Amino acid sequence: MGRLNDKVAIVTGAAHGIGRAIAELFAEEDASVYMIDIDASAGEETAARIRAGGGRARFCRADVAEPQEAAAAVARAASEAGRVDVLCNNAAYLGVFHDALGATAEEWERSIRVTLMGAERFTREALPWMMRRASGSIVNVVSIQGLVGARDSVAYTTAKAGLVGFTRSVAYDFGKHNIRVNALAPGAIETRISPAPGEDLHRRQIENTFLGRIGKPREVAAAALFLASDEASYVTGAVLAVDGGWTAR
Repeated sequence: MGRLNDKVAIVTGAAHGIGRAIAELFAEEDASVYMIDIDASAGEETAARIRAGGGRARFCRADVAEPQEAAAAVARAASEAGRVDVLCNNAAYLGVFHDALGATAEEWERSIRVTLMGAERFTREALPWMMRRASGSIVNVVSIQGLVGARDSVAYTTAKAGLVGFTRSVAYDFGKHNIRVNALAPGAIETRISPAPGEDLHRRQIENTFLGRIGKPREVAAAALFLASDEASYVTGAVLAVDGGWTAR
């Protein structure tokens, strides 16, 4: 029996990187996983690979920035067993980072709509299903940039900091329904958009960690699994840094 045995889990931004690792690990721990992303090709491929390995996963293409698509995606997941047990809001807009003078209105709007309001929309749709069973876990993937400063990323950083506040507020309001809401704050993690080894940014990322290395998506997924599982039954409103010590300086 896995740590998420028979639970229904939704993971947004699940086609690549951290989201994909979370979806894969949730499925390994016996959850029925609904993978949400706008990249249908990568999402379907990952879901098929999970099923081939004996897991339960379905891909649902949806833009988290669109309220109707968020509602449809949650309804589809809930239809399997009449419930939603776990929601992992991982989707975010990265784009090209700028400082406060360089960030365009489009960059600001997209960052807020996807990173912050995307989490709000999926949370709004999932909460009634969780309240019916007086049980649920929501895991919001923020970033260490929601906790500490970083250069040339004002829109992204603002959206992630907002998601930290959102996490704490929803945890406060819905704890009485036995719904836990927590945040993960990954540091430098090895994904398809990471700087190449040897590049200046890669070297600076390593220098900022106590462990002297870049993290793996699977390491973030392990932390997400803990927060999603009953092992974290007394953990809510928390922000867990998975950053090799970056924010402990």
